[in-house]
Amino acid sequence: MSTRIQRFRAELGGRTAIVHKPENMRYLSGFLGEGAVVVTEKRNIIVTDFRYVEAAQRQSPGWEILSTGGGLTQNKIIADSVVEAAAPALWEEDMLTIQEGRDLKKLMPKAELLPMNGLPEKLRIIKDEDEIAAMQKAESITDDAFSYLLTVLKTGMTEKQAALELYNYMLSHGAEGLSFSTIAASGENASLPHAIPSDRVIRTGDVVTFDFGCKVDDYCADFTRTVAMGPISEKLHEIYDIVLEANLTALDALRPGRTGREMDSVARDLIAKAGYGDCFGHGLGHGVGRLIHEAPRLSQSCETVLEPGMAVTIEPGIYLPGIGGVRIEDLCIVTENGQKTLSHSEKKLITL
Repeated sequence: MSTRIQRFRAELGGRTAIVHKPENMRYLSGFLGEGAVVVTEKRNIIVTDFRYVEAAQRQSPGWEILSTGGGLTQNKIIADSVVEAAAPALWEEDMLTIQEGRDLKKLMPKAELLPMNGLPEKLRIIKDEDEIAAMQKAESITDDAFSYLLTVLKTGMTEKQAALELYNYMLSHGAEGLSFSTIAASGENASLPHAIPSDRVIRTGDVVTFDFGCKVDDYCADFTRTVAMGPISEKLHEIYDIVLEANLTALDALRPGRTGREMDSVARDLIAKAGYGDCFGHGLGHGVGRLIHEAPRLSQSCETVLEPGMAVTIEPGIYLPGIGGVRIEDLCIVTENGQKTLSHSEKKLITL
């Protein structure tokens, strides 16, 4: 944690930073509660309230913990810290409401406030060893949850029941929470990339897509597999094979120096050549970390050059309305010479 704040302070170049985004507060300080973080040239400050003071002391040793109360508001403490530092201040104005921003400005009318422009996010895009270890643990629990699901999943079960099995397994095997709301989409619902688990009963002949993940040490896992419930149609077999080839081809191509757009094209061109270009409407992947969707994006609009330490998903898909869909996703760390895939579950079509 000390290395992160040192890097951040070096980027500030003598300026002060006011941080409101929870994921950035956590990255810099380790604090998991509510409030704000102020970093000056000489001070590391967490501003919070009584509910989180003890937690902040435990989670962020070496940081000043300043509590609201007795007439002191969060904005007043922030403003006093900025005025004392007597330096230009960067703030995450995109995190605040217009009224919150106005209130803060009123308390320090002479302070020079500048946009943060995603400075913490630029540091967070490269994961350190501790971050990668947390993501590997989260992905391993997620992988194991899928293996468990295969032992209990059966026709007659609803999508909600299947999603609950995953939830219960992950939380009882070391997860601290879910990375995002689990997707369990069967039959015609599998054509919805972000389907919400429903009371639809899983039937013979369905494909079922499971997209889920858990958190460990506040870092996310992300994982998708599609399984067949008994014999499925030739069309579903066809698109499964295409998506699997796109996944494997993109994994083989993932390495430093490629842009997000180039990676997206690797899978997109393959799917388009097979005749299903219009059925792959989302990007190939995205960054993962404290948030389930972070930079960089693997999409046609992303010119970010991949570097070692970046964590990205590879998740091509084909979606056929009224028929179903297939998505296969792995979470990877870009390495010096290629990539390390954190997930290990089988990707050949599993038929139950």
